Amino acid sequence: MSDTDEYTPVEHVALSDPEFKKQLALVIPHLRAFGRSLSGSRDLADDLVQETLMKAWAARQRFQAGTNMRAWTFIILRNLYLSQMRRARFKGEWDDLVADRILAAPASQDRHVELADMQRALLHLPQPQREALILVGAGGFAYEEAAEICGVAVGTIKSRVARGRVALEALMNGGDLPSRADSVSDGRSALDTIMDEVDELSRE
Repeated sequence: MSDTDEYTPVEHVALSDPEFKKQLALVIPHLRAFGRSLSGSRDLADDLVQETLMKAWAARQRFQAGTNMRAWTFIILRNLYLSQMRRARFKGEWDDLVADRILAAPASQDRHVELADMQRALLHLPQPQREALILVGAGGFAYEEAAEICGVAVGTIKSRVARGRVALEALMNGGDLPSRADSVSDGRSALDTIMDEVDELSRE
């Protein structure tokens, strides 16, 4: 018997509308964190999340029950972000209003000042490296899942993560950005700290 004869297609099973809505609601905080990390803008992220939720709901019958809702919706959000980048010719410039909100935060002000510098550095990375770091570092996705979201090979994701880590550290430590990160010497890298912050966003 050939491999083709042994292959049995997996039957597509869609979630009920109430169950889909329940699972979709659970990933909203993660979508917000991913959108903010990609764009550097709270307002843009909120718009991306809103459009992602509408597109996901419209396509709910195509979602396979039992698969990863977070990865599925991340793909939608990522595609929307890339489309928006192409339309607006987005260059990853820092949003001063976002920086002002971060710097004006009442709690842990020094941490927020450092975070502003790290976010600026992250936004200077090439978009493929930035999203790979976000997905694997903050999103907690396995390399295989991140590769599926980005539509590339697993080896490509591993390479992007490795290069992104090196590039981010170089930006933070090379004096190219007005950073206060040097004032913190707890042994943690800039990437570790920004990934912790994104993880905190995902739990809001």
